[in-house]
Formats: sequence, C-alpha cells, structure tokens
Amino acid sequence: MTVLDLPGWAVPLVTSSRAAGEDPGCALDLARQYGTRLPQPGGGQTAGRWAVLAAVSEQNLTAGRVLEAHTDALAILAEAGAPPPDGTWGVFAAEAPPHRLTASAGPGGPVTLTGVKPWCSLAGLLDSALVTAHGPDGRQLYRVSLRDPTVTVDPPEGWVARGLRTVTSVAVRFSGAAAEPVGGPGWYLTRPGFAWGGMGVAACWYGGALGLRTAIAAAAARRGSDLTSMLLGATDISLYGCAAAFGHAASLIDSGAARGAAGELLGLRLRGLVADAAERALRHAGHALGPAPLAFDEEHARRAADLELYIRQHHAERDLARLGSLLTADDGAGAAR
Repeated sequence: MTVLDLPGWAVPLVTSSRAAGEDPGCALDLARQYGTRLPQPGGGQTAGRWAVLAAVSEQNLTAGRVLEAHTDALAILAEAGAPPPDGTWGVFAAEAPPHRLTASAGPGGPVTLTGVKPWCSLAGLLDSALVTAHGPDGRQLYRVSLRDPTVTVDPPEGWVARGLRTVTSVAVRFSGAAAEPVGGPGWYLTRPGFAWGGMGVAACWYGGALGLRTAIAAAAARRGSDLTSMLLGATDISLYGCAAAFGHAASLIDSGAARGAAGELLGLRLRGLVADAAERALRHAGHALGPAPLAFDEEHARRAADLELYIRQHHAERDLARLGSLLTADDGAGAAR
C-alpha cells in the first residue's frame, strides 16, 4: 500500500488473518486481541485505522469483516464517552419489516428490549452488541448482552450465501432483555462517526480488491499478454485513486472538517468510489483470469465471492441519489467546495 501506512504493531495481525481462513472463531479471537489497538476515527490516525482494516481484508475478507464490525462497536462506545468494553461486539442497526425491536422502561426502572432484530451477523458467537430499537422518543441505540437468557438467536440454516459463508447473519429475538442506552434518541445516525464508520467498511472493500489486483498482476507476469497487462493497469488506476481518496478523507476527518453534511458527503463519495473500483476489480479479474481460478483456486474463489457479497452493503443507486441531493442542496453545495 502507498498512501495508507500500516502501523508496525499490526503486522502479526495481518499475518495471522490469512491463516484464519473462514473460521469465525479465529477471526473473533484476532478482533478481541487487536481491536483496542486500532486508532479511533477522528483521533489523528484515521489513515492508520483504515490501513489495518484494508491490509487484513486483503489477506482474508472474513477476518476483515469481523474486525471491522467489532472495532466499529468500540469506536461508537468511545464516541459516546464509554470506556473500552470486554468481549466481542457487533453493531445491529438494520431494519426489515415485519420485524421490529422496541425499547421500554417503567418509572425509574431499567430499559428492556422486546421484539426481533434482523441481519445480526455472528450473533450466536458474540458476547454483546449495540442495537437500535424504537423507544418512546424515537429510534435509539442500546448496548445489550447477547448472553442474556431472554435473548434467542435464530439458527443459521437460512444463510445460503456463497460469499462470507461463515459470517452468518440471522434474526435475534429479545424477550425483555436488559439494555443500556448509548447516546440519546437519534444520536446513532446523526453523530459524526456514523459516516466515518461507513468509510471503514469501504477500507475493507478496498483491501479485498487489492487481493484481486495481486492475482491479475501474477497472471500478467506469467503470460506477458497485452490484454492481461491492460486489465491490470485499469485495475491499478482505480485502486490508486481510492488510496489517494482515503488519504484525503482521513486528513479531513482528523482536522475536524468532516462533520455534519460535510461528513455525509465525504462518506458517500468515498464509498461510491471504492464500491465502483471493487466492482471493476471483480470484472477485470474475471476477464483476465477466466473461469479456472473461480473453479479450482480456493483462495481466489473465496475472495471473489466474499467481495461480491460484501460490497452489496453499498446501496448503489440509492446512495448516488442521496449524494446528488446533497450536491443540489445549499448545505451540500457548501460542503462540496
């Protein structure tokens, strides 16, 4: 990597990530061991944080996906002023009808969660989670133990994904689980770190695309083909642009210039740029390498399938429409200058 500089302490993490394969337990062990060492976004070392996520994901997208989710939870808690927690964590904020999670509390009593939360990745293996629920004053974030006896995790049989096969996402059912508010109503979505966390996910996409670039480069070196070299060049250009964009975005975040509408605009631009580059890398790798590595090379086939699923967290045209609306609004136009 060029613009994104990897901290020295992260080298053993990156090396171990490759060996973890698709074992979610190994990935969670690495997240628990190294998670608190990642710099918090906005603290002056945002580029270093993203470099770690990208380097781990370049080796293994399962490990990168797990590390990103765990460290995002730690960053959210730090942003709320909470000390680093123990155990492994997830962030469950997806909404999908007919499921609904409700928070309620009696006069002076504890908050409890009741209902169903969909799309909870690795819920059966995690210790705790940050979840969004609907309370009397609107949607709010809560911390909850997934070991609570009133919490039931659905079995993973419905997870049929070919990418990120072991990072199973299931529904979690809450029957009066004790919970603690994190921030006030609406804080989760309006805090500066919401956009910054989304850019951390993009760093993982970028890392996966770098792995595809390496595969294309190896084929170009073997064949000496102008066509393969052209596809390598096209992939490299788009990823070089992403690296530069990450460096620029990190400097804006660390300087305090990426809050509010400016932060949202920056996040939409960076995520859109990286998602496009990752899709190009997938297409160029397919054209350059053909079907053989998808059929007979376990590591390459897994990386391609993992990245294909992972970048679907980008909302594609919906995010582009949101970006366009910001650019035509007064606040968005000001942030774009």
